[in-house]
Amino acid sequence: MSNQTLLNETHDLNLSSWVESANTGKSDFPIQNLPFAIFKEQNKDNGFRGGVAIGDQIIDLAALKNKNVFSGLAQESLEACSSHELNEFMSLGKAYWSALRLALSKALRVGSTLQSALQDCLVNQSDAQYALPCKIGDYTDFYTSIYHATSVGKLFRPDNPLLPNYKWIPIGYHGRSSSIDVSGQEFKRPKGQIKAPDASEPVFAPCKRLDYEMEMAIYIGKGNQLGESISINDAEDHVFGMSLFNDWSARDLQAWEYQPLGPFLAKNFASTVSPWIVTTEALAPYKMAWTRDENDPQPLDYLESTDNRNLGAFDIQLAVELETENMRKSQQPASQLSVSSFKHSYWTVAQMVAHHTINGCNLVAGDMLGSGTQSGPTYEESGSLLELSNGGKQVITLNNGEERTFLEDGDNVIMKGWCEKEGFARIGFGLVESTILPA
Repeated sequence: MSNQTLLNETHDLNLSSWVESANTGKSDFPIQNLPFAIFKEQNKDNGFRGGVAIGDQIIDLAALKNKNVFSGLAQESLEACSSHELNEFMSLGKAYWSALRLALSKALRVGSTLQSALQDCLVNQSDAQYALPCKIGDYTDFYTSIYHATSVGKLFRPDNPLLPNYKWIPIGYHGRSSSIDVSGQEFKRPKGQIKAPDASEPVFAPCKRLDYEMEMAIYIGKGNQLGESISINDAEDHVFGMSLFNDWSARDLQAWEYQPLGPFLAKNFASTVSPWIVTTEALAPYKMAWTRDENDPQPLDYLESTDNRNLGAFDIQLAVELETENMRKSQQPASQLSVSSFKHSYWTVAQMVAHHTINGCNLVAGDMLGSGTQSGPTYEESGSLLELSNGGKQVITLNNGEERTFLEDGDNVIMKGWCEKEGFARIGFGLVESTILPA
């Protein structure tokens, strides 16, 4: 498979939209993106429904459905997008996703005869309120950054930082889907059992080492039957798209509870996703070769393919900023903490899906996979405060002179993601942000 076989007219750099705000070159949402969300207008009684971003606007897909200007798979897709969640549309599969995306692209281009029809369906993003884009039935969090796994392993297990199975198997655990919420989430600092290294027994207390994790959320579209597995070459046909994901972590609770069965209360109190799902099709230009160090174990057959080697990785840039309460009060900009890329992932999206289903596990539309914290090879690419502060031993100085090792009450963590490549438009994921309230 070559990148050319994945590309179509919707990726053309020369396309421009009659929605002028999409043509600046700085918007996350040019006509080459067209991501999906669930929204409603603030202070209005009409309910949540599907929307697609274009520049600083949202196309109301329920309103567009009523115009009856599309036909075939595209119009059937609009019917499915008019609900308060995208699961039905996601379950329809790749042919439907692609048909609607192409129809929207054509209708939004300069010179389209459908401009007046679609103009009636536009809502300002500044007027919008968002919900989760779909009902997340199950959520699995993977651990795909070898740099993060090694850094954290050194803190928890100095003599044995990377466990022997890491290079053989995509490690993951089943998380708590009910506590995932959309960007703008506020949550109370979690409480639980904490045992200091020099203490004889644990205490019950608010978490003192609250952390973020910079991740990607991978949304399943068309699922598989129980007992059937998804092959690595078919895996991406089952992935609707991706969004930004902050998997909050209580590191002191985690250190006491994680052996022998892994994360529990340290992870189940809150997780935050960005509202916009960027489709796998929109991300096609930014795919790249995936490699495995020749000195490492090579993947077993069910995790190996030529297509995965050639184009299994996604070059998605990821950045984290911290806005403290003092910054908000004095209207100072947030302080950037790190920048990395999803291309550093040790395991690919296709490998995660193939491994998840190899034992016959059935995935359904709306299921979400977390990529695990995406840290790169250098310190500046660390995807968590645990790494940036070296387990709390190293103070991080912010732009305004404030200091952090872990997060404090009132802190707002902001994550951004984007793709850019010569010959193609820059596309983005919007923001995911969330603020910590006192315990």
